Amino acid sequence: MTIPFIEPFRIKVVEKVRMTTREERVAALRAAHYNLFAVRGEDVFIDLLTDSGTGAMSDEQWAGMMHGDESYAGAKSYYHFEQAIQNILGFPYVLPTHQGRAAEGMLFKSLVKAGQTVPNNRHFDTTMGNLQVLGANPVDIPVAESADSEVELPFKGNMDLEGLEALIKKTGVENIPLGMLTITNNSAAGQSVSMDNIRATAEIYHRYGIPFFIDACRFGENAWFIKLRDPKYKNTPVREIVREMFSYADGCTMSAKKDGMVNIGGFIAFRDPELKGQIGANLIVHEGFLTYGGLAGRDLEALAIGLNEVVDEDYLNYRESHTRYLGEVLSAAGMPVYKPTGGHAVYVDAGKAFPGIPKRQFPAVGLANALYITGGIRTVEIGSLMFEHADPETGELMLAPLELVRFAIPRRVYTRSHLDYIGEAAAECMKRPELVKGLRVTWAPKVLRHFMAQLEEIE
Repeated sequence: MTIPFIEPFRIKVVEKVRMTTREERVAALRAAHYNLFAVRGEDVFIDLLTDSGTGAMSDEQWAGMMHGDESYAGAKSYYHFEQAIQNILGFPYVLPTHQGRAAEGMLFKSLVKAGQTVPNNRHFDTTMGNLQVLGANPVDIPVAESADSEVELPFKGNMDLEGLEALIKKTGVENIPLGMLTITNNSAAGQSVSMDNIRATAEIYHRYGIPFFIDACRFGENAWFIKLRDPKYKNTPVREIVREMFSYADGCTMSAKKDGMVNIGGFIAFRDPELKGQIGANLIVHEGFLTYGGLAGRDLEALAIGLNEVVDEDYLNYRESHTRYLGEVLSAAGMPVYKPTGGHAVYVDAGKAFPGIPKRQFPAVGLANALYITGGIRTVEIGSLMFEHADPETGELMLAPLELVRFAIPRRVYTRSHLDYIGEAAAECMKRPELVKGLRVTWAPKVLRHFMAQLEEIE
Protein backbone atom coordinates (compact mmCIF):
# COMPACT_ATOMS: atom_id res chain seq x y z
CA MET A 1 0.00 0.00 0.00
CA THR A 2 1.33 3.44 -1.00
CA ILE A 3 0.35 6.42 1.16
CA PRO A 4 2.09 9.47 -0.36
CA PHE A 5 0.66 12.19 1.83
CA ILE A 6 0.48 11.09 5.46
CA GLU A 7 2.79 12.95 7.85
CA PRO A 8 5.82 10.78 8.74
CA PHE A 9 5.83 12.03 12.34
CA ARG A 10 3.70 12.30 15.48
CA ILE A 11 2.90 15.62 17.18
CA LYS A 12 4.34 15.93 20.70
CA VAL A 13 3.94 19.62 21.45
CA VAL A 14 1.27 22.06 20.27
CA GLU A 15 1.06 25.85 20.21
CA LYS A 16 -2.27 27.53 20.87
CA VAL A 17 -3.37 30.07 18.26
CA ARG A 18 -6.32 32.44 18.44
CA MET A 19 -8.80 33.14 15.68
CA THR A 20 -9.34 36.90 15.52
CA THR A 21 -12.55 38.54 14.37
CA ARG A 22 -12.85 40.20 10.99
CA GLU A 23 -13.08 43.59 12.71
CA GLU A 24 -9.84 42.91 14.60
CA ARG A 25 -8.06 41.95 11.40
CA VAL A 26 -9.25 45.03 9.55
CA ALA A 27 -7.97 47.20 12.40
CA ALA A 28 -4.66 45.29 12.56
CA LEU A 29 -4.08 45.67 8.83
CA ARG A 30 -4.90 49.36 8.90
CA ALA A 31 -2.52 49.88 11.83
CA ALA A 32 0.16 48.03 9.81
CA HIS A 33 -0.30 50.45 6.88
CA TYR A 34 -1.53 47.55 4.76
CA ASN A 35 1.81 45.74 4.97
CA LEU A 36 1.49 42.22 6.37
CA PHE A 37 5.10 42.28 7.56
CA ALA A 38 3.98 44.81 10.18
CA VAL A 39 1.08 42.69 11.51
CA ARG A 40 1.79 41.08 14.87
CA GLY A 41 2.19 37.31 14.85
CA GLU A 42 -0.46 36.90 17.54
CA ASP A 43 -3.00 38.46 15.16
CA VAL A 44 -2.38 35.77 12.51
CA PHE A 45 -4.25 32.46 12.49
CA ILE A 46 -2.32 30.59 9.78
CA ASP A 47 1.06 32.11 8.98
CA LEU A 48 2.36 31.42 5.47
CA LEU A 49 4.45 34.57 5.23
CA THR A 50 7.58 32.44 4.96
CA ASP A 51 8.98 28.96 5.43
CA SER A 52 12.17 30.53 6.84
CA GLY A 53 12.74 29.74 10.50
CA THR A 54 9.06 28.99 11.07
CA GLY A 55 9.19 25.19 11.00
CA ALA A 56 8.98 22.71 13.88
CA MET A 57 12.12 20.98 15.10
CA SER A 58 12.24 17.26 15.81
CA ASP A 59 12.70 15.56 19.18
CA GLU A 60 16.22 14.64 18.02
CA GLN A 61 17.00 18.30 17.41
CA TRP A 62 15.65 19.37 20.79
CA ALA A 63 17.63 16.62 22.46
CA GLY A 64 20.75 17.65 20.54
CA MET A 65 20.42 21.20 21.79
CA MET A 66 21.08 19.97 25.31
CA HIS A 67 24.56 18.93 24.13
CA GLY A 68 25.33 22.42 22.85
CA ASP A 69 28.90 23.46 23.64
CA GLU A 70 28.97 27.22 24.24
CA SER A 71 32.76 27.57 24.13
CA TYR A 72 33.71 30.81 22.41
CA ALA A 73 36.35 29.08 20.30
CA GLY A 74 36.62 25.49 19.13
CA ALA A 75 33.26 24.29 20.47
CA LYS A 76 32.58 20.62 19.76
CA SER A 77 29.18 21.65 18.40
CA TYR A 78 30.95 23.45 15.56
CA TYR A 79 32.79 20.27 14.62
CA HIS A 80 29.53 18.28 14.61
CA PHE A 81 28.12 20.92 12.28
CA GLU A 82 31.25 20.93 10.09
CA GLN A 83 31.11 17.14 9.76
CA ALA A 84 27.47 17.31 8.64
CA ILE A 85 28.40 19.79 5.90
CA GLN A 86 31.31 17.62 4.77
CA ASN A 87 29.25 14.42 4.76
CA ILE A 88 26.10 15.78 3.10
CA LEU A 89 27.24 18.64 0.85
CA GLY A 90 30.85 17.60 0.31
CA PHE A 91 32.50 20.96 1.06
CA PRO A 92 35.61 20.74 3.26
CA TYR A 93 35.35 24.25 4.74
CA VAL A 94 32.41 26.02 6.36
CA LEU A 95 31.73 29.22 8.29
CA PRO A 96 28.50 29.57 10.28
CA THR A 97 26.43 32.77 10.25
CA HIS A 98 23.34 33.84 12.13
CA GLN A 99 21.22 33.46 8.96
CA GLY A 100 21.38 33.34 5.17
CA ARG A 101 21.50 37.06 4.44
CA ALA A 102 24.56 37.30 6.67
CA ALA A 103 26.21 34.51 4.67
CA GLU A 104 25.46 36.43 1.48
CA GLY A 105 26.76 39.63 3.03
CA MET A 106 30.03 38.06 4.16
CA LEU A 107 30.63 36.45 0.76
CA PHE A 108 29.87 39.58 -1.23
CA LYS A 109 31.83 41.93 1.03
CA SER A 110 34.87 39.75 0.48
CA LEU A 111 34.58 39.27 -3.29
CA VAL A 112 32.36 41.92 -4.88
CA LYS A 113 33.18 45.55 -5.68
CA ALA A 114 30.94 48.44 -6.70
CA GLY A 115 30.02 48.38 -10.37
CA GLN A 116 30.54 44.64 -10.76
CA THR A 117 27.87 42.22 -11.96
CA VAL A 118 26.65 38.99 -10.35
CA PRO A 119 24.48 36.70 -12.53
CA ASN A 120 21.90 34.27 -11.13
CA ASN A 121 18.89 32.36 -12.37
CA ARG A 122 16.90 34.64 -10.03
CA HIS A 123 18.20 36.53 -7.02
CA PHE A 124 15.93 36.56 -4.00
CA ASP A 125 15.29 39.78 -2.13
CA THR A 126 18.09 39.73 0.45
CA THR A 127 20.61 38.43 -2.09
CA MET A 128 19.73 41.31 -4.39
CA GLY A 129 19.74 43.78 -1.47
CA ASN A 130 23.19 42.68 -0.28
CA LEU A 131 24.57 43.35 -3.76
CA GLN A 132 22.76 46.65 -4.22
CA VAL A 133 24.10 48.15 -0.99
CA LEU A 134 27.61 47.41 -2.30
CA GLY A 135 26.81 49.23 -5.54
CA ALA A 136 26.92 45.99 -7.53
CA ASN A 137 24.51 44.88 -10.25
CA PRO A 138 22.52 41.65 -9.66
CA VAL A 139 21.31 40.26 -13.01
CA ASP A 140 18.61 37.60 -13.32
CA ILE A 141 18.83 35.17 -16.24
CA PRO A 142 15.94 32.71 -15.86
CA VAL A 143 14.64 30.55 -18.67
CA ALA A 144 11.91 32.33 -20.62
CA GLU A 145 9.28 29.76 -19.59
CA SER A 146 9.52 30.90 -15.95
CA ALA A 147 7.51 34.02 -16.87
CA ASP A 148 4.53 31.85 -17.90
CA SER A 149 2.58 30.63 -14.87
CA GLU A 150 0.58 28.09 -16.90
CA VAL A 151 3.17 26.13 -18.86
CA GLU A 152 4.03 22.81 -17.20
CA LEU A 153 7.73 21.98 -17.36
CA PRO A 154 9.71 19.93 -14.84
CA PHE A 155 12.56 22.43 -14.33
CA LYS A 156 11.29 25.98 -14.83
CA GLY A 157 13.84 27.25 -12.31
CA ASN A 158 16.75 26.65 -14.72
CA MET A 159 19.36 29.18 -15.73
CA ASP A 160 19.10 30.46 -19.32
CA LEU A 161 22.48 29.13 -20.47
CA GLU A 162 22.65 31.13 -23.69
CA GLY A 163 21.68 34.27 -21.79
CA LEU A 164 24.36 33.60 -19.18
CA GLU A 165 27.12 33.23 -21.75
CA ALA A 166 25.93 36.34 -23.59
CA LEU A 167 26.01 38.33 -20.34
CA ILE A 168 29.55 37.19 -19.55
CA LYS A 169 30.79 38.20 -23.02
CA LYS A 170 29.00 41.55 -22.86
CA THR A 171 30.03 42.42 -19.30
CA GLY A 172 33.57 41.03 -19.36
CA VAL A 173 34.97 38.37 -17.07
CA GLU A 174 36.91 40.98 -15.12
CA ASN A 175 33.60 42.55 -14.05
CA ILE A 176 32.02 39.32 -12.76
CA PRO A 177 33.60 38.32 -9.42
CA LEU A 178 31.36 35.29 -8.97
CA GLY A 179 28.32 33.61 -10.44
CA MET A 180 25.35 32.11 -8.62
CA LEU A 181 22.52 29.63 -9.06
CA THR A 182 19.53 29.43 -6.70
CA ILE A 183 18.04 25.96 -5.93
CA THR A 184 15.12 25.84 -5.78
CA ASN A 185 14.42 29.12 -7.56
CA ASN A 186 12.33 30.96 -4.96
CA SER A 187 11.72 34.15 -6.94
CA ALA A 188 10.60 32.04 -9.89
CA ALA A 189 7.77 30.40 -7.93
CA GLY A 190 9.94 27.88 -6.12
CA GLN A 191 10.76 26.03 -9.33
CA SER A 192 13.40 23.33 -9.39
CA VAL A 193 16.69 23.33 -11.27
CA SER A 194 17.77 20.23 -13.17
CA MET A 195 21.06 18.44 -12.65
CA ASP A 196 21.89 19.00 -16.31
CA ASN A 197 21.39 22.75 -15.83
CA ILE A 198 23.52 22.84 -12.66
CA ARG A 199 26.29 21.02 -14.51
CA ALA A 200 26.05 23.23 -17.59
CA THR A 201 25.93 26.44 -15.53
CA ALA A 202 29.07 25.34 -13.69
CA GLU A 203 30.80 24.55 -16.98
CA ILE A 204 30.13 28.05 -18.32
CA TYR A 205 31.28 29.80 -15.16
CA HIS A 206 34.42 27.69 -14.89
CA ARG A 207 35.28 28.04 -18.59
CA TYR A 208 35.57 31.76 -17.97
CA GLY A 209 37.33 31.36 -14.62
CA ILE A 210 34.35 32.65 -12.59
CA PRO A 211 33.83 31.11 -9.11
CA PHE A 212 30.46 29.36 -8.89
CA PHE A 213 28.32 29.56 -5.75
CA ILE A 214 24.95 27.91 -5.15
CA ASP A 215 22.22 29.54 -3.07
CA ALA A 216 21.37 26.31 -1.29
CA CYS A 217 18.40 27.30 0.89
CA ARG A 218 16.18 24.50 -0.37
CA PHE A 219 18.69 21.99 -1.67
CA GLY A 220 16.84 18.96 -0.28
CA GLU A 221 13.65 19.89 -2.06
CA ASN A 222 15.55 20.50 -5.30
CA ALA A 223 17.22 17.09 -5.02
CA TRP A 224 13.83 15.45 -4.49
CA PHE A 225 12.46 17.10 -7.64
CA ILE A 226 15.45 15.80 -9.60
CA LYS A 227 14.68 12.30 -8.32
CA LEU A 228 10.97 12.69 -9.24
CA ARG A 229 11.31 14.43 -12.59
CA ASP A 230 14.56 13.25 -14.18
CA PRO A 231 14.37 9.58 -15.25
CA LYS A 232 18.16 9.27 -14.98
CA TYR A 233 17.92 9.78 -11.20
CA LYS A 234 14.78 7.78 -10.49
CA ASN A 235 16.68 5.13 -8.57
CA THR A 236 19.40 7.38 -7.13
CA PRO A 237 19.26 8.06 -3.36
CA VAL A 238 18.66 11.71 -2.50
CA ARG A 239 21.92 11.88 -0.56
CA GLU A 240 23.82 10.97 -3.73
CA ILE A 241 21.88 13.53 -5.76
CA VAL A 242 22.75 16.20 -3.20
CA ARG A 243 26.46 15.34 -3.34
CA GLU A 244 26.45 15.53 -7.12
CA MET A 245 24.62 18.89 -7.16
CA PHE A 246 27.24 20.51 -4.98
CA SER A 247 30.18 18.73 -6.62
CA TYR A 248 29.94 21.20 -9.50
CA ALA A 249 30.15 24.30 -7.28
CA ASP A 250 33.03 26.12 -5.63
CA GLY A 251 30.89 26.93 -2.64
CA CYS A 252 27.43 27.78 -1.40
CA THR A 253 25.54 30.14 0.84
CA MET A 254 22.58 28.90 2.81
CA SER A 255 19.82 30.17 4.98
CA ALA A 256 19.59 27.11 7.22
CA LYS A 257 16.18 28.34 8.36
CA LYS A 258 14.80 26.54 5.32
CA ASP A 259 16.19 23.09 4.56
CA GLY A 260 18.44 23.20 7.60
CA MET A 261 15.20 22.61 9.55
CA VAL A 262 16.06 25.15 12.26
CA ASN A 263 14.67 28.45 13.51
CA ILE A 264 17.89 30.40 13.12
CA GLY A 265 21.19 29.93 11.33
CA GLY A 266 23.07 29.96 8.05
CA PHE A 267 26.49 29.26 6.61
CA ILE A 268 29.01 29.68 3.80
CA ALA A 269 30.71 26.52 2.58
CA PHE A 270 33.58 26.33 0.09
CA ARG A 271 36.58 24.40 -1.20
CA ASP A 272 39.27 27.10 -1.14
CA PRO A 273 41.07 27.42 2.22
CA GLU A 274 42.38 30.87 1.27
CA LEU A 275 38.82 32.06 0.76
CA LYS A 276 37.93 30.77 4.23
CA GLY A 277 40.64 32.98 5.67
CA GLN A 278 39.53 35.99 3.63
CA ILE A 279 35.86 35.67 4.52
CA GLY A 280 36.66 34.61 8.07
CA ALA A 281 38.26 37.97 8.79
CA ASN A 282 35.01 39.73 7.88
CA LEU A 283 33.01 37.15 9.79
CA ILE A 284 34.87 37.85 13.05
CA VAL A 285 34.14 41.57 12.73
CA HIS A 286 30.45 41.30 11.84
CA GLU A 287 29.14 37.95 13.10
CA GLY A 288 31.36 36.26 15.68
CA PHE A 289 34.30 33.90 15.91
CA LEU A 290 34.90 31.35 13.15
CA THR A 291 33.46 28.45 15.15
CA TYR A 292 30.17 30.02 16.11
CA GLY A 293 29.47 32.87 13.67
CA GLY A 294 26.58 34.46 15.52
CA LEU A 295 25.02 31.19 16.68
CA ALA A 296 24.91 29.43 20.02
CA GLY A 297 26.40 25.95 20.28
CA ARG A 298 22.89 24.55 20.71
CA ASP A 299 21.88 26.11 17.39
CA LEU A 300 24.80 24.40 15.64
CA GLU A 301 23.79 21.04 17.15
CA ALA A 302 20.20 21.44 15.94
CA LEU A 303 21.43 22.43 12.49
CA ALA A 304 23.77 19.44 12.17
CA ILE A 305 20.84 17.13 12.92
CA GLY A 306 18.44 19.08 10.67
CA LEU A 307 20.71 18.77 7.64
CA ASN A 308 20.54 15.00 8.04
CA GLU A 309 16.76 15.03 8.53
CA VAL A 310 16.05 17.03 5.37
CA VAL A 311 17.55 14.36 3.09
CA ASP A 312 15.23 11.71 4.55
CA GLU A 313 13.13 10.55 1.60
CA ASP A 314 10.00 9.86 3.63
CA TYR A 315 10.08 13.46 4.82
CA LEU A 316 10.70 14.84 1.32
CA ASN A 317 7.87 12.76 -0.13
CA TYR A 318 5.54 14.15 2.52
CA ARG A 319 6.82 17.71 2.01
CA GLU A 320 6.26 17.72 -1.75
CA SER A 321 2.87 15.99 -1.46
CA HIS A 322 1.75 18.43 1.24
CA THR A 323 2.63 21.44 -0.92
CA ARG A 324 1.11 19.91 -4.04
CA TYR A 325 -2.13 19.30 -2.14
CA LEU A 326 -2.37 22.98 -1.21
CA GLY A 327 -1.88 23.80 -4.89
CA GLU A 328 -4.80 21.53 -5.75
CA VAL A 329 -6.93 23.12 -3.03
CA LEU A 330 -6.21 26.65 -4.26
CA SER A 331 -6.85 25.65 -7.88
CA ALA A 332 -10.21 24.19 -6.85
CA ALA A 333 -10.96 27.53 -5.16
CA GLY A 334 -10.56 29.25 -8.53
CA MET A 335 -7.10 30.72 -8.03
CA PRO A 336 -4.66 30.65 -10.97
CA VAL A 337 -1.85 28.61 -9.41
CA TYR A 338 1.64 28.79 -10.89
CA LYS A 339 2.42 25.38 -12.42
CA PRO A 340 3.97 23.12 -11.41
CA THR A 341 3.80 23.72 -7.67
CA GLY A 342 7.13 24.19 -5.92
CA GLY A 343 8.54 22.31 -2.96
CA HIS A 344 8.13 24.90 -0.23
CA ALA A 345 5.25 27.07 -1.41
CA VAL A 346 2.33 27.53 -3.74
CA TYR A 347 2.38 30.68 -5.87
CA VAL A 348 -0.80 32.31 -7.16
CA ASP A 349 -0.75 34.62 -10.18
CA ALA A 350 -2.61 37.62 -8.78
CA GLY A 351 -2.11 39.62 -11.96
CA LYS A 352 -4.04 36.98 -13.88
CA ALA A 353 -6.68 36.62 -11.14
CA PHE A 354 -7.34 40.36 -10.96
CA PRO A 355 -6.40 41.86 -14.34
CA GLY A 356 -8.29 45.07 -13.56
CA ILE A 357 -5.66 46.08 -10.99
CA PRO A 358 -2.56 47.54 -12.72
CA LYS A 359 0.85 46.11 -11.83
CA ARG A 360 1.88 49.43 -10.29
CA GLN A 361 -1.01 49.07 -7.85
CA PHE A 362 0.37 45.73 -6.60
CA PRO A 363 -2.50 43.24 -7.14
CA ALA A 364 -0.57 40.55 -5.22
CA VAL A 365 -0.42 42.77 -2.13
CA GLY A 366 -4.14 43.40 -2.53
CA LEU A 367 -4.90 39.67 -2.68
CA ALA A 368 -2.62 38.89 0.27
CA ASN A 369 -4.40 41.55 2.34
CA ALA A 370 -7.81 40.18 1.34
CA LEU A 371 -6.79 36.68 2.45
CA TYR A 372 -5.73 38.07 5.81
CA ILE A 373 -8.97 39.97 6.35
CA THR A 374 -11.05 36.98 5.21
CA GLY A 375 -9.40 34.19 7.16
CA GLY A 376 -6.50 35.50 9.24
CA ILE A 377 -4.08 33.92 6.75
CA ARG A 378 -0.79 35.73 6.20
CA THR A 379 0.97 35.26 2.86
CA VAL A 380 3.48 37.44 1.02
CA GLU A 381 3.73 39.28 -2.28
CA ILE A 382 6.45 38.19 -4.71
CA GLY A 383 5.98 40.90 -7.28
CA SER A 384 6.69 44.51 -8.09
CA LEU A 385 6.56 45.82 -4.52
CA MET A 386 9.40 43.42 -3.74
CA PHE A 387 11.36 43.53 -7.00
CA GLU A 388 10.75 46.83 -8.77
CA HIS A 389 14.16 48.33 -9.56
CA ALA A 390 15.90 50.80 -11.80
CA ASP A 391 17.57 49.39 -14.92
CA PRO A 392 21.31 50.03 -14.37
CA GLU A 393 21.80 51.07 -18.02
CA THR A 394 18.68 53.16 -18.71
CA GLY A 395 17.45 54.14 -15.25
CA GLU A 396 13.96 52.97 -16.24
CA LEU A 397 11.87 51.46 -13.45
CA MET A 398 11.49 47.74 -14.15
CA LEU A 399 8.53 45.82 -12.75
CA ALA A 400 8.53 42.16 -11.73
CA PRO A 401 7.67 39.70 -14.52
CA LEU A 402 4.75 38.29 -12.50
CA GLU A 403 2.64 39.54 -9.60
CA LEU A 404 2.58 36.49 -7.35
CA VAL A 405 1.23 35.67 -3.90
CA ARG A 406 3.39 33.09 -2.16
CA PHE A 407 1.78 30.62 0.25
CA ALA A 408 4.97 29.41 1.98
CA ILE A 409 4.38 26.36 4.17
CA PRO A 410 6.42 26.05 7.38
CA ARG A 411 7.98 22.60 7.74
CA ARG A 412 6.16 20.07 9.95
CA VAL A 413 3.71 22.68 11.32
CA TYR A 414 0.32 22.58 9.57
CA THR A 415 -1.98 19.64 8.86
CA ARG A 416 -4.29 18.85 5.98
CA SER A 417 -7.23 20.51 7.75
CA HIS A 418 -5.28 23.79 7.87
CA LEU A 419 -4.77 23.55 4.10
CA ASP A 420 -8.47 22.92 3.56
CA TYR A 421 -9.27 26.01 5.64
CA ILE A 422 -6.92 28.08 3.46
CA GLY A 423 -8.84 26.83 0.44
CA GLU A 424 -12.14 28.03 1.92
CA ALA A 425 -10.74 31.51 2.50
CA ALA A 426 -9.27 31.57 -1.01
CA ALA A 427 -12.62 30.63 -2.53
CA GLU A 428 -14.29 33.48 -0.61
CA CYS A 429 -11.76 35.98 -2.02
CA MET A 430 -12.35 34.75 -5.56
CA LYS A 431 -16.13 35.01 -5.15
CA ARG A 432 -15.81 38.56 -3.83
CA PRO A 433 -13.27 40.40 -6.01
CA GLU A 434 -14.26 43.70 -4.40
CA LEU A 435 -12.21 42.57 -1.38
CA VAL A 436 -9.01 42.86 -3.44
CA LYS A 437 -7.93 46.48 -3.78
CA GLY A 438 -5.06 48.21 -5.49
CA LEU A 439 -2.54 50.06 -3.32
CA ARG A 440 0.01 52.85 -3.54
CA VAL A 441 3.21 53.30 -1.54
CA THR A 442 3.17 56.25 0.86
CA TRP A 443 6.63 55.62 2.35
CA ALA A 444 9.41 53.10 1.83
CA PRO A 445 13.18 52.74 2.28
CA LYS A 446 15.39 52.65 -0.83
CA VAL A 447 16.49 49.01 -0.44
CA LEU A 448 14.29 46.00 0.41
CA ARG A 449 11.29 48.29 0.62
CA HIS A 450 8.69 45.56 0.95
CA PHE A 451 9.74 44.75 4.52
CA MET A 452 8.99 48.24 5.82
CA ALA A 453 6.83 49.93 3.17
CA GLN A 454 3.70 51.79 4.20
CA LEU A 455 0.79 51.65 1.78
CA GLU A 456 -2.76 52.88 1.39
CA GLU A 457 -5.69 51.43 -0.50
CA ILE A 458 -6.85 53.02 -3.72
CA GLU A 459 -10.62 53.39 -3.64
